[in-house]
Amino acid sequence: MSAIAAAARRPVAAVPNPVALVTGAGPGLGGALAVALAEAGARLVICDIDPERLAQTTQRLQALGAEVLARVCDVSDSAAVDALVDEAARHFGTVHVLVNNAALIPAGPADQQRRSAHYSYLTTPEPRRALGFTTAMTDAEWLRFWAVNVHGVFYCTRAVLRLMEPQRYGRIINIASVAGISAMSAHSPHYSAAKGAVVAFTKAVAAEVAGANIAVNALAPGGVHTPDFEAYLASLDETARHRLWQMIPAGRLGTMAEYAATVVHLACDPHYLVGQVISPNGGCVI
Repeated sequence: MSAIAAAARRPVAAVPNPVALVTGAGPGLGGALAVALAEAGARLVICDIDPERLAQTTQRLQALGAEVLARVCDVSDSAAVDALVDEAARHFGTVHVLVNNAALIPAGPADQQRRSAHYSYLTTPEPRRALGFTTAMTDAEWLRFWAVNVHGVFYCTRAVLRLMEPQRYGRIINIASVAGISAMSAHSPHYSAAKGAVVAFTKAVAAEVAGANIAVNALAPGGVHTPDFEAYLASLDETARHRLWQMIPAGRLGTMAEYAATVVHLACDPHYLVGQVISPNGGCVI
């Protein structure tokens, strides 16, 4: 067997049938990550705030024959997160892999308008000006994004580390965003700030726990071709779509399968990645 083939078949984690917790695991990227980990041999704990979306992913995992514990959970509620991780430990014994995927994304009508205005501004010759995104943002918008996208990552990481540190093993993958390492999402300053915080948190915790054989890394995706983004593209005229493609040298969005493959690699053994921010983004940030 070639070295490449052997690497492709290596198990997730250094234990047979490891337990992986994926947050925000409804259809979309979170569901794709859960399915990819199941296909790599993991047992799954999945959560989402939407019971219908959670049920869809649960059915996909069960169709693969994966052992799965699915629970509705709001990751911005620390007590709910602790209860979920406690139940996972009772059910499976521990957690070996955590994927902090749950997040709010700027996908409402006002968010889409800001995004389109920003893309137009970046790709159309016109006088430079302030775009008014930050001054129009409410306290409620700002706080809501931080509650889920930052506090939720902290709550889940803290709870799972209580299991990983005594066993001296763990893999944590935080789903950040290209928005947290660039100005590509200046249309959503609340989202950019929150994802930037996830990047900084990843590096701090990685340095803290690496000595216990716990590898903490972040994935910072560019555009992800999810059903929600497909709907946004369908709402644009041809000129607006071309503006988007102008900003991505690859000329397309990344597929969920492409992102999932990177997450599975970060969950696998062996690798030498600690505190790294990997950003598959089609070249929009180089």
